[in-house]
Amino acid sequence: MQVLQVQLEVGPDPAEVGRARRWARSRLVGSGIGDDEPLAETLILLISELVTNAVVHTGCPAVLRMLFGGSGAAGTVRVEVADASDRPPLQRHAEGDDTGGRGLELVDGLADRWGWLPEGAGKQIWCEVDRGGPLRPARTPSGVGGEVCEPPSFLFTNLA
Repeated sequence: MQVLQVQLEVGPDPAEVGRARRWARSRLVGSGIGDDEPLAETLILLISELVTNAVVHTGCPAVLRMLFGGSGAAGTVRVEVADASDRPPLQRHAEGDDTGGRGLELVDGLADRWGWLPEGAGKQIWCEVDRGGPLRPARTPSGVGGEVCEPPSFLFTNLA
């Protein structure tokens, strides 16, 4: 199976989140995912949340990667955001008027799988959305902690 990987370096400025969204949207279109498809909107939201978390909580540059596995309408889109902090992500439960704390709840509700891994001196937070099936509805996370899965091994082979 062949995997296409693209990446963008993101500066430690919250304004970079908008640039990351625009870049990701153009890469999705280039991979055959229409700008107006629900899958594109879901992926852009996931990217926005993960990049925002990296930039806001570390104050350091980050790297956004998108990996497109499979071909046509089948396959998986994987989003990875690597940063220099070795602190694990903390999924919080936001209350009604809280202005933060919903990012990983959104990731948990929208992605088919997500988790994190050590990467160099920092970490990588990743999520995956399967292209072949219907988007799964948002769900209420149970307790603290996300669905932490090991990434499929195919994502680490045949990277072009």
